[in-house]
Order: sequence, then structure tokens, then C-alpha cells
Amino acid sequence: QVQLVESGGGLVQPGGSLRLSCAASRSIFEIIDMGWYRQVPGNERELVAEITLGGTTNYADSAKGRFTISRDNTGNTVYLQMNSLKPEDTAVYSCARGRDPYSRMCASGIPPDQFESWGQGTQVTVSS
Repeated sequence: QVQLVESGGGLVQPGGSLRLSCAASRSIFEIIDMGWYRQVPGNERELVAEITLGGTTNYADSAKGRFTISRDNTGNTVYLQMNSLKPEDTAVYSCARGRDPYSRMCASGIPPDQFESWGQGTQVTVSS
């Protein structure tokens, strides 16, 4: 079972940037779909961005134009570059892998129930 470890969170002022990393314990060439989600206490986990092995991406409306998801399959890492951060982006950000050996990406994105092996998350706080 692959282990995922997130890093890169922290405190940043509105308008600032952060780059989150999700390091896998083994090769992610075998992992077709990967995603970043975020959660605020008391709320449900919500999609931020997701990516297939081939590089197809899907973003939540709140992330479009500001965030970029990418993956380094050789380095076993998935990244989330976050620019123009807003206070409402404050949350715990977690990454996860798709459970199937084929992509579940469709017009509406990857079904959330396809993700498993969640990391422990990294806190992002956007505040002045």
C-alpha cells in the first residue's frame, strides 16, 4: 500500500503563494489518478485539483486560474502550486491516489469515492 506524505503548508499573506508537495513511498507510474483535496473543520472534504498519469487535469472552480497541479512520476511526487491565495483557501490540504489501475477521469472529473490512501495533510493558513 502506497504511503503519501504532504508538505509545504504554512502561513502566508493574502495574495501570496505556496507550493505543496505530496511524496509517495513508491513509484507513482502505477498510480493513474491523483488528487488534492482540502477540508475545513466542520465541513466536508472538497476537491481542489486532480491529475491523471497522462497529465489531464481538473480543477474546482475556486482553484481555476490560481492553482496548478502537476506530477513528477520519476520523483514520485505530485505538486500543487497555489498563487493569489485568499483567506478562504485556509484549510488542511491532503492528497490521495485513485484506487483503479485505469483513469476514472470524465467530463465532471474523477468520482471522489475513487480516491484512497489519504495522506495526513498539511495546514495552509492565509491571513494578514
